[in-house]
Amino acid sequence: MTRAIAVGVDGSPESLAAADWAAREATLRGLPVRIVHAWLWQPLDVPVVQNREALTQSANAVVREAETHVAARYPDLSVSAEVVPDTAVAALLGADEQAEMLVLGSRGQGALVGFMLGSYGQQVIAAATRPVVSVRAHAGDAGEPEGAEIVVGQQGGAEYSDAVLGFAFEAAAVRGATVRAVRAWSLPPVFAYSPGSMRLADEAGGLEPFEKKALEQALAPWRKRFPDVPVIEHVEIGSAGQVLLSAASRARLLVVGRRLRRSPIGTRIGSVARAALHHATCPVAVVPHD
Repeated sequence: MTRAIAVGVDGSPESLAAADWAAREATLRGLPVRIVHAWLWQPLDVPVVQNREALTQSANAVVREAETHVAARYPDLSVSAEVVPDTAVAALLGADEQAEMLVLGSRGQGALVGFMLGSYGQQVIAAATRPVVSVRAHAGDAGEPEGAEIVVGQQGGAEYSDAVLGFAFEAAAVRGATVRAVRAWSLPPVFAYSPGSMRLADEAGGLEPFEKKALEQALAPWRKRFPDVPVIEHVEIGSAGQVLLSAASRARLLVVGRRLRRSPIGTRIGSVARAALHHATCPVAVVPHD
């Protein structure tokens, strides 16, 4: 079964930009698009006049607008659209499970908008099992200029990077873009030093060469799998979030990872992904991994 690219819409400019980005991505990858709008009839327990028929028509109008918008720009694309009778978080997580990726609109500098108001957007991104892409309003109309880069953050050992690097290389391959793989590092505090870790660093010629070697090893299988994708290795000392945002200032897409694990207080996005979602000017893909 072919997985579609799912996109959540709510009638806002941000969600239309997300629909446009999803349609372009689907065209590049040869996939269909599924447009989803969550709407659940829940009468209020207060004396406010509510017209269920009018609200239903409004919900249907949201998906029709997005479907018409996409069909006009991508007439050969397979598009489906539906109103899902569920809460926003549940509907979007359900769409994510069945999709290649989920695309959402974002205002930036804060929480996601529309039916994603408040913590809803963060709940979806934190709990999703498939990649979630956050798109700014202006990003939907951006083309793919020559020399475009897909910037991806790489942390830890190679075994923790496969899903994130794989997403970045695939995105670059369908665009004819370059992958800029970024690994940020910092001097460990004194109490974190150990004979084993320092031996490995010494064997590599120092901490920075050690980090460069770790990035090189993580990239090796993906260079082999995508030999036509140019790669820039970017190793820099500093905060991971700051280094990534600086490297992605002109990127077409920023790809970051999120560990698939639960903390005692629930699912979390992570500080690097949160910084990217709130401050990157390009679309941001958050890829869950073990």
